[in-house]
Amino acid sequence: MKLGILFLVFGYFLSQFYRSFLAVLTPVLSADLNATTADLSFASGIWFLTFAAMQIPVGWALDRFGPRVTSALMLAVGGGGGAVVFAMAQTPVMITVAMALFGVGGAPILMASYYIFARMYPHAMFATLGGAMIGFGSAGNLAGSAPLAWAVAAFGWRATMWGLAAAALLIAAALLAVLRDPPRTDDEAAAQGSVFSLFKDRNLLFIFPMMLVNYAAASGIRGLWAGPYLVDVFAMDSAGIGNVTLVMASAMAAGNFAYGPLERWVGSKKKVILTTNLIGAGLCLILWALPDTSWMLSAVLFTGIGFFGATYAVIIAHGQLFLPKHLTGRGITLLNLFGIGGVGLTQLATSAMAKTGTPEYAATPAFYSDLFLVFALFLLAGCLVYAFSTERPAT
Repeated sequence: MKLGILFLVFGYFLSQFYRSFLAVLTPVLSADLNATTADLSFASGIWFLTFAAMQIPVGWALDRFGPRVTSALMLAVGGGGGAVVFAMAQTPVMITVAMALFGVGGAPILMASYYIFARMYPHAMFATLGGAMIGFGSAGNLAGSAPLAWAVAAFGWRATMWGLAAAALLIAAALLAVLRDPPRTDDEAAAQGSVFSLFKDRNLLFIFPMMLVNYAAASGIRGLWAGPYLVDVFAMDSAGIGNVTLVMASAMAAGNFAYGPLERWVGSKKKVILTTNLIGAGLCLILWALPDTSWMLSAVLFTGIGFFGATYAVIIAHGQLFLPKHLTGRGITLLNLFGIGGVGLTQLATSAMAKTGTPEYAATPAFYSDLFLVFALFLLAGCLVYAFSTERPAT
C-alpha cells in the first residue's frame, strides 16, 4: 500500500502541474498560438469544471471498483492523452480540449488517496495525511513555475509536453501494478444510499460553501492570473513570473503540511479554517487597494494568499466526520467537487470580466484591482456561511 500511495503522489504531482502551468506559458502561447489572456482563463476554468464534473462518477467508481483501476485508467487517458493534444495544439481551442482531458486525468488521484486514508487510518490523522499528500504533490505546482520556464527555454514547450505525456502513462501503469484497494465488509456492500442523500445532512450544507471558496483565490492567482498580472502591470518576463509563482507554490505546500498538525494542537478544525481564510480575504483586499504599488509587495501578498488558502485538507477532514462509511468515495468526491468547481466558476467569471471591458481595460491595474476584489468577496461569503457550521457530530 505504501508503494501504491507513493505513485499516487507522483500522479498528484502531475495533477498539480496541469492545473497551474498556464501562467508560465502565457508569453509563448500568446506568441505561437495567438492565445489571449481570456482564452487561457477560459481554458483554465474548463480544467477545473471538467475536474469537478468528474467527481460524481469518480466517487461512484471508488465505492464500486476501488482506487486502483479508477486512478490508473483515468490518468492514462486524461493525463497522457491531454499532454499529447497540448503538444500538437495549433489553436487556443486545442489548448482548451487538452485542459479538459487534464481535468479527467487528475480527477481521481487525490480522491483515491483520501479514500484510502479515510478507510484505513484513524480519523485524527486524516487532515495530516491529506495535507501531506497535497504538500508532497505540490512539487508539481513548483515544477509548473521556474523549472517549467527553464524546460521551455531549453527544449521548447511542445517537447516538454511530450515528455509529460510519457510520464503520465508510466505512472498510470505503475498504479495498475502496485496499488491495492482497501477491503470492504458485507454490511457496506448491502448498505443503501446515494450522493444525493448527503445533501440532507444539515452539517454538510454549511461546509460545502467553504469548500466552494477556499481554493479559488490561491489557485486562480497561482494557476493563471499571476502571469498576465505581472506582465501587464510590471512588464515581467517568463523567468520573473516563474520565480514569483515558485515562491507562492512553496507557500501553498508549506500550508498544507502545517494545518493538519495545527488543527490537532488547537483542537478545532473550524477555528483554523475560519481564521486562515479570513486572513486570505484580507490579503486580497490589500491587492484590491494597492494593485500597482510594486511587484515585490504583490509577490509577498501572493505568497500569503497561497499559505493561508491551503486549508483544503482540513475542510475535507471536517466534512468527512459526517459521511457514512459506505458513501466515503462519493462523499469526499462531492466535497472535492465544490472545492474544484469553485475555482472553475471563478475562472470563468474572471474570464468574462476580461472579455466584457475593452482590451485596454483588461491589461490595466484597475482590472486587476477588480479581480482581486472578486476573490476577496468570494472568500468572505464562504466564511460567513461556514461560521454557522457544527464542529463535530453529536454523540
